[in-house]
Amino acid sequence: MRQILQNLSNGETKLEEVPCPKNIKSNILIATRNTVISAGTEKMLVDFGKAGYIDKARKQPEKVKMVLDKVVTDGLMPTIDAVRSKLDQPLPLGYCNSGVILETDVDGFEVGDRVVSNGNHAEVVRVPKNLCAKIPSNVDDESAAFAVLGAIGLQGIRLAKPTIGEYFVVTGLGLIGLLCVQMLRANGCRVLGIDYDTNKCELAKKFGALTVDLSKKEDPIITANSFSKGNGIDGVIITATSDSDEVIHQSAQMCRKRARIVLVGVVGLNLKRDDFFEKEITFQVSSSYGPGRYDLNYEQKGNDYPIGFVRWTEQRNFEAVLEMMSSGALDVKSIITHRFDIEQAIEAYSLLDKSNVLGIVLNYPKQDKVNQTNSKVVLNNQSSRKLNPLSPCVGFIGAGNYAARTLIPAFKEAGAILDTLVTSAGISGIHHGKKNEFLIASTNTSDLWTNDRINIVSIVTRHNAHAEQVVDALNVGKNVFVEKPLSITVDGLDMVDKAYQEANRSNVARLMVGFNRRFAPHIIKMKELLQVRHSPKTIIMTVNAGAIPSDHWIQDTYLGGGRIIGEACHFIDLMRHLVGSEIINFQAAMIGNVPGVQPRDDKASITLFFDDGSFGTIHYLANGDYSFPKERIEVFCDNAILQMDNYRALKGYGWPGFKKMKLFRQDKGQKACVKAFIDSVANGSECPIPYDEIKESSRVSIEVANLLRN
Repeated sequence: MRQILQNLSNGETKLEEVPCPKNIKSNILIATRNTVISAGTEKMLVDFGKAGYIDKARKQPEKVKMVLDKVVTDGLMPTIDAVRSKLDQPLPLGYCNSGVILETDVDGFEVGDRVVSNGNHAEVVRVPKNLCAKIPSNVDDESAAFAVLGAIGLQGIRLAKPTIGEYFVVTGLGLIGLLCVQMLRANGCRVLGIDYDTNKCELAKKFGALTVDLSKKEDPIITANSFSKGNGIDGVIITATSDSDEVIHQSAQMCRKRARIVLVGVVGLNLKRDDFFEKEITFQVSSSYGPGRYDLNYEQKGNDYPIGFVRWTEQRNFEAVLEMMSSGALDVKSIITHRFDIEQAIEAYSLLDKSNVLGIVLNYPKQDKVNQTNSKVVLNNQSSRKLNPLSPCVGFIGAGNYAARTLIPAFKEAGAILDTLVTSAGISGIHHGKKNEFLIASTNTSDLWTNDRINIVSIVTRHNAHAEQVVDALNVGKNVFVEKPLSITVDGLDMVDKAYQEANRSNVARLMVGFNRRFAPHIIKMKELLQVRHSPKTIIMTVNAGAIPSDHWIQDTYLGGGRIIGEACHFIDLMRHLVGSEIINFQAAMIGNVPGVQPRDDKASITLFFDDGSFGTIHYLANGDYSFPKERIEVFCDNAILQMDNYRALKGYGWPGFKKMKLFRQDKGQKACVKAFIDSVANGSECPIPYDEIKESSRVSIEVANLLRN
């Protein structure tokens, strides 16, 4: 299928062939009929992509500080690599979609239903159920595609709480502004529209508004005063896009006491206190489509708000706009200025800089379901590459930030053949698949299980999927490299263990977890020095983990397992490796249960006790500052000390013949970890990390997390 993508690094907009997304629980798979290009939001994204690095930095000053902090802690080159990788991401454009349901397991929706959604510009989209709404029978697909834009405007109006007969101003008569004019008029309000474009002003007049044409030097303050009969404006809906804060100042000037101003667009926010103090004006920023926006429980998990407590949600706003279209209260045909077939998408985007452009509609051809839902795209001609059956040949599941930046390049550098890249949505699979010369991009994991060329499966997905995917790979005889954690539950770990034991009855199946820190140059040196010391060791690991919001998927015990299982497992395994002895017991404590510290288990202290008498404590803390180095390790043994700082410097105190080891750039061992695993497959040797140690570290991590939670 085809989809419109933009590269944030250079601003290039492409119509790309991508695999059809795989439908998942509580989502709906939709064959697109029409989409609308948002001349405001999408133009901002395109312009941002085309801007140089300096202009990008100016627009995101908060990100600049994060970059500078990272330079201090991690070094210049790793920071540059991280920034380039972040910008080198395909961004799916579009959020106004109408189409027909192809697949669904959601109550209230059936295959064949016509629906609107916030789906992208793509021939097939996958959308959570609460972001879809059925189209009334008398509303055509083209008009329905404007429902999401209408919902954005409607939410702004709801926040302004207009009543019949009130005087309202709409500043900015673009798509959303003109829809707001009509909805305010339908609500019984008198409306004044303001814009620089004469044609848009004429359309607003058609919808029943008076207008101020700024291109003709008409004065908005004088006009607003006359319009409101000298009483001042009751409310202002700002739908304009501008870097200037003059828009808000002007809005406040025309308002009466205790009026309401709602920002729907994007303007400068350097507010003047006197504007609001003297009149006690209410100012509010509207959050997109309505209640539920950016709430993972509502949008991604499909948990609706009870209608008795939240009358108007995102979905119910979609429905309200569609009902207005159905009743004739909302006319969108008049604001359509251009129509293009999807093949002409790039031409359509070239019009965004022109002043006579309003609604740009993209039309999508009808196709049979087999073609629409094709999960595989061939990226490179397989016949052009010589494939040795004995060579390490890898299929990847997942192409997120870590996989794309670190693991995929590491596998490539280690000499593995990159065969198939499987991703859920398909977009990142195409981008990183082409970039790294994969043969195939897919959205179906079965393409890995049935591919005889592939002898290694690398799993870099959300944590709750790891155990099941590892089992599936082992069951079909694949070697497995899985990013941590191996599992987020004891049951999942037992399931993996059973599959591993069964696989090794018939042949040698390697199972490797990405405990890369074992392979870092500083850790290798520490291990070398410690091996000649036989006295018990005391280890202190301090991890400045950094805060992650409580609603992030990693913090979700079902999806991510929490940060102890998801990340602290690294340090449990590393301590196990440095000591070289079995973990026989552990203790754990976390920060106190007081207001304002949730979650608590990412601010914890874990003490491990080992069979040889050693013990060590991991201080895993998410309440520090990012400018402080992330990881420090101190080992006390035989009247000597080793101190390692953030995989850049190692110092020895009391070690004959060793004082320090320093690297130009940080090295956490990712490349060496992958290389060791690839070599073991190629040579038929043992897995670089013994399976029993992987199982031990994984089980202890889960048990520690469970102890902290209980």
